[in-house]
Amino acid sequence: MTEHNNIAAALASAQSEMGKALKDSQNPHFKSKYADLASVCAACMPALNANGIAVIQPIIEGEAGRSVVTRFIHASGETLECGIPLILGKNDMQGLGSAITYARRYGLMALAGIAPEDDDGNAAVASAPKGDAKAQSISSDQYLELRALTEKAGVPEETVCKAAGVETLEMLPAPQFEAVKKRLNLTIQNKEQSND
Repeated sequence: MTEHNNIAAALASAQSEMGKALKDSQNPHFKSKYADLASVCAACMPALNANGIAVIQPIIEGEAGRSVVTRFIHASGETLECGIPLILGKNDMQGLGSAITYARRYGLMALAGIAPEDDDGNAAVASAPKGDAKAQSISSDQYLELRALTEKAGVPEETVCKAAGVETLEMLPAPQFEAVKKRLNLTIQNKEQSND
């Protein structure tokens, strides 16, 4: 039987730090929002990487056809994986690309155990990944950038800190910088659109 003790502990730790995958992309066909691949990656990759888990998503050919395998590889060498079949809407490169992106998105959400969430302004900040005390804090330049974004978004620094599980914005773990920045920018975008 394959051992999963190390990767299971690392994944449990990573999941406690993950945010929600924000539904920040528009589906024109169904007139609905969805969490795109970038949003899913922003929600889980910093926490996975900080806990020694690398992610690969190769395309494999099997008896049932082609699929994308999402594989978590821990520093110990232990792995977890799940496969999503490639179902093409149309048989060309664009159709293949769409199917691959779709399979990567759902495979990553399934294996990481995260779910999409509607972005309603401050919820964007509240869904930021939780803090990792072991990670190095953001630089002074990154702090100034986030501080400016919080002011522009009209979100108190305390709200960002509470969502990230840190006492001050300067203590935000560096791996969370891009995810928090993205969420603040989305909040600003939503605010600007609602003012139009």
